[in-house]
Amino acid sequence: MAAPTFLALGDSYTIGEGVPEAGRWPVQLVARLHAEGVVVGDPRIVATTGWTTDELSAAMDQAHLHPGHGLVTLLIGVNNQYRGRPATEYREQFLALLQRAIGLAGDARRVVVVSIPDWGVTAFAEGRDRTAIGRDIDTFNAIAKDETLRAHARWADVTPASREAGAKHDMLVDDGLHPSAKQYGRWVDVILPEARAALRELPSSR
Repeated sequence: MAAPTFLALGDSYTIGEGVPEAGRWPVQLVARLHAEGVVVGDPRIVATTGWTTDELSAAMDQAHLHPGHGLVTLLIGVNNQYRGRPATEYREQFLALLQRAIGLAGDARRVVVVSIPDWGVTAFAEGRDRTAIGRDIDTFNAIAKDETLRAHARWADVTPASREAGAKHDMLVDDGLHPSAKQYGRWVDVILPEARAALRELPSSR
């Protein structure tokens, strides 16, 4: 019997800008699941640095995705915030993406939405209004969490871990903005229980 498939949807954080493939959090997540004896396939990642909600949606249209994934993750929205796009638009477009993710999983309980990290604490944000960035991130995350729980999908809040990592050198790659593999490992600590529970929702093979 084939291993359940894993589809990871997102932007720079999911593709792991600046880290080797093994350092990406979806790849680390699979390694951790395998270490626990949980069977799941290698991640198919549909993500590119800079994508907003509508750009991810357009990419999904081109990716020829099919239903039946054992696990689907969704992490999107930081570039909406960075570009100053309105929260009302984010809610509408995020909800559409969430519904697509649920359709691809076949069960909302097999979808894990990952919160947007706070880039305002990074070295890259030096000289910017860090408080305003954090406030915007909180607004977008409140929307994503609300829609996720309303749909009975799963929520993994990595934002506190990103804030704890801050501008620490070993927690960021050379651009001073994107997380290092070490920071992604902290995220996996948060995502792992939700992913494990999601995979338990697979129908019995009997």
